[in-house]
Amino acid sequence: MDLGQHTELLLDNYHRCFGEDLVSRSADEAAVLMRAKFVVLSHGTESDPVFNYGNEAAQALFEMDWNTLTALPSRSSAEAMHQSERAAFLKAVQEQGYSEGYGGVRMSASGKRFRIAGARVWNLLDAQGTTLGQAATFSEWEALDEQGTLDTDD
Repeated sequence: MDLGQHTELLLDNYHRCFGEDLVSRSADEAAVLMRAKFVVLSHGTESDPVFNYGNEAAQALFEMDWNTLTALPSRSSAEAMHQSERAAFLKAVQEQGYSEGYGGVRMSASGKRFRIAGARVWNLLDAQGTTLGQAATFSEWEALDEQGTLDTDD
């Protein structure tokens, strides 16, 4: 699936789940989504799902370029102690189809920890209803220090 088709999949399914557009639908929606100021990520349906999309905001936050991010198992974006909580949440999304208000601690490539909040997560379905993966978007995150408290040095 090329980037344009994947963008269409992300946007169509977002609208199906939340009843609104994530970005304005247009001929350049792939570029608009890639450059959005909020994070958009998705992963496939492998037994250990790998990210297959991360817009520029996601790449900057996780401190990875496209090739590095899209080779990363999505579970690796969460610290080990938060992975079981994340897995249980994603299983619930798989069953319900979407969720709003998700939050959790994530980690960048350099080890910087941050807490996300207010995330929307949704299933990606093709026209026949086959699940192709899951996606998430969020615009709220805050840096954490080594003790897991807000990092106020920034």
